[in-house]
Amino acid sequence: MNLLLDKLFAHMTKFIALAVLLIVAWIFTKLFQQSLFSMQASGFDFITETKWAPNLEKFGALPAIYGSVISTFLAMVLAVPVAIGVAIFLSELAPAKLKSPVGVSIELLAAIPSVIYGMWGLFYFVPIIRDIVGGVGISMLTAGIVLSIMILPFMAAVTRDAMNTTPDILKESAYALGGTKWDVIKDVIIPYAKAGIIGSFILALGRAIGETMAVTFVMGNVHKISADLTQPATSIPVTLANEFTEADSPIYYSSLFELSLLLLVISFTIISIAKFYFLRRKRIGA
Repeated sequence: MNLLLDKLFAHMTKFIALAVLLIVAWIFTKLFQQSLFSMQASGFDFITETKWAPNLEKFGALPAIYGSVISTFLAMVLAVPVAIGVAIFLSELAPAKLKSPVGVSIELLAAIPSVIYGMWGLFYFVPIIRDIVGGVGISMLTAGIVLSIMILPFMAAVTRDAMNTTPDILKESAYALGGTKWDVIKDVIIPYAKAGIIGSFILALGRAIGETMAVTFVMGNVHKISADLTQPATSIPVTLANEFTEADSPIYYSSLFELSLLLLVISFTIISIAKFYFLRRKRIGA
C-alpha cells in the first residue's frame, strides 16, 4: 500500500511539474500566434524603431523595452543594499523585542496591492521627487524608486529566512576563533545563505520587470528614449495597461500582443542569465 502511494505521489508531482512547463509553452504559443500579423508587417523594425504612432500605424517597441530594462535596473540597484541590510539587522543584530514587529511589518509591506503603491506614488511621492530633482515628477526615476519599495519586502524577507538557516555551530566556531560580528556575517552567514539570497534577487527581478499598476501611475506612458531619468517615459507593462482597450485596428492589436511576447522573452532571458550566472559562480566558489 505504501509503495502504491509513493508511486502515486511521484507521478502526481511529475504531472504538476510538467503542467507548469506546458502552461508556459501554451502562453508563449498564444502570444506568438496573436503577434504574427505584427511580425509580418513590421519585421525586426518593431524592436529597433523608436516611433509609436497608432494613428499612422507605426509601432516601435524600443522606448518601451528601454523603459522596462532601465526602471527594473534602477529598482534593483536601490533595493538590493537596503534589503540585505534589513535582513542582516533582523537575523543578527536586532533585539528580540524588535525582531517580531519589524519582521511582521516587512511581510505586511509585501502584501500591499501594487495599485496602492501606484496611488501613493502619484499623489504623495511624485510631488516630493518634483521638488527635489525637478521635472514634472512623473518619470523613470520615480517609477524606479516606487518599484524598489515594492520589491524590497520580498528580498528582505527571503534573505532573512536564508540567513536564519545558518547553523549556530558555524557562527559559534567563528566567534571562538576571534571573529567579530562583521566577520561572522561577511565570512560565514552570507556565503552559507548565498543560494537563498540570490533566489530572492531573482524573484524580485521577475516581479519588477513585469510590474504594471504601480509604474502606470508614475511613469507617464511617453514613447521616448531619454537619458534624463526625470523625464516621463514608458515601459512594456505601462503601454499594455494604457493602450490595450484603445486598440482599434488589427495591426495595433497585434502589435500590443507582440509587446507582450517581448516582455515574456525579456523576462525569461534576464532571469535565466541571472540564475545560471550566479549558480555557475556558486559552483566555482564551492
